[in-house]
Amino acid sequence: MTSPATAPEAVFDGGRNDVAQRLDGLTQAVEAGRGRIDDDVVAQAETLTDHASQRLTLSGEHTIVALAGATGSGKSSLFNSLTDLELAGVGVRRPTTSWALACSWGPDGAQGLLEWMGIPARHQISRMSMLDQSTEDTKLDGLVLVDLPDHDSTEVSHHLEMDRLIAHADLLVWVLDPQKYADAAIHDRYIRPMASYSDVTLVVLNQIDRIPFEERERTLSDVRRILADEGLPDVPVIGVSATRGDGVDELKRELAARIRAKSSAKARLASDIAAAAGAMARVGGSAEAPGITQDDRRALDEALVECAGLPQVVDGVEASTRRRAAAHTDWPVMRWLGRFGDDPMQDLRADADPAGASGSGVPRAGSVQRSGVDLAVRDLAERASEGLARPWRDAVRDAARPAGTDVVDELDARIQATTADAAKPATWWKIVQIVQIVAVVALVLGLVWLVVQGIASLVSADLPDLGSVGPLPVAAVVAIGALVGGLLVSVLSRYAAGVSARRKAARVDAALRADIDTVAGERVVGPIEAELAAYDRYRAGILTALG
Repeated sequence: MTSPATAPEAVFDGGRNDVAQRLDGLTQAVEAGRGRIDDDVVAQAETLTDHASQRLTLSGEHTIVALAGATGSGKSSLFNSLTDLELAGVGVRRPTTSWALACSWGPDGAQGLLEWMGIPARHQISRMSMLDQSTEDTKLDGLVLVDLPDHDSTEVSHHLEMDRLIAHADLLVWVLDPQKYADAAIHDRYIRPMASYSDVTLVVLNQIDRIPFEERERTLSDVRRILADEGLPDVPVIGVSATRGDGVDELKRELAARIRAKSSAKARLASDIAAAAGAMARVGGSAEAPGITQDDRRALDEALVECAGLPQVVDGVEASTRRRAAAHTDWPVMRWLGRFGDDPMQDLRADADPAGASGSGVPRAGSVQRSGVDLAVRDLAERASEGLARPWRDAVRDAARPAGTDVVDELDARIQATTADAAKPATWWKIVQIVQIVAVVALVLGLVWLVVQGIASLVSADLPDLGSVGPLPVAAVVAIGALVGGLLVSVLSRYAAGVSARRKAARVDAALRADIDTVAGERVVGPIEAELAAYDRYRAGILTALG
């Protein structure tokens, strides 16, 4: 099939005309709406795009005019009168009235149209322009006139053939007769449903000679009133007598004007495209989508922060860092004595899991958090799709729904990774730990030496004299210095550990907030915005198609 983007340039005087642009819009809306809008509605619009694309690739020099009417309305007589040919002599070509008969003025270019319409060759007639004795304003060069089967036939095949060919016609001429011009069959089944096609519709009241002259204008006015009531107030109504020729030239002038303007085919396609776009819009809507605002994005991030328990995680990282720093840098004797008392930080399980990454120190996503994430995602989808028709609201919700499950697992994994990285010990902890061990050894050696020295003095044993510092022996000075130095290092280390823990907690908080923003963008905002982008393409296509 020829692409609608290029086909129109060879048709209708070249260039990218309005019909081609509207067809492109409808094609865009169909592609964007597929899988989101009801399949039957999309299929009908897609069929129309194929039909319109094919029509645009065919002759723009010809106008397809279809004569439609009931049995006895004089359609065939009008057909003969317009063609100036006695078609009764070609009855062999038309064995039954279930088949349409077509006459084209000038054979060039019309063959493709007739084949596209599916009219068999034996039901085609070519009328050479050189035989035409019409005046200039009634010449019908470029006309393809089709006599349709009777719409009120009892044969189903007649109805199917008529409905099929009506879809191919550029201009519809409804032939009514004085007795049945208000017949509900043709009005309810065809004319009223096609009110949007008024630009490509003509109504002919045939057999006008059967109406007294003084009653003709009143009858024509009555037909116009009925049409106005049915939504076709501007449709021309022409009274003719196919047998006597009354009004036939007026009808020819109307047809000739439309053929010369080459507007009927474009108008019919424009009406078809607008009707298909309108059907899609009734189901899929065409309101502007609110989208995701910065406030919506921040609200989602904050909700995920709460659902992930970020404040508790950050507090847990800070407390765990303090305790682990104390475990490495505190005065070892105090740490050893502390083993016999209650550990106020035991609930963090810092010894078993120093980073607090899997114990109660760092909360994992549970049922409450998961429900909160689902609610936050659902709220964002609702705000982003507010005002949209149900198919698109459902599409946005469906895009967000699986994201809610992914977000919980993704956030949990990122929290574990970030807190595990935060568990790495600082280098200065090990240095301070070595200093504290040296201090403890010095304290122990000093105390042991003092004890041994005391025992030696009791038993009058000689020991090396280590000297003294003022009134205190060196061993006592070493022990006191080690104790004071160790305690001072512990105090300074606790202060440094507090500063370090707060900084590490701040880094973890920033890293996890960045992770939450990334996860929200990838798992929630991204899928929703993809659906909204599809809706924007659909809406732009619909508005273009509607003109």
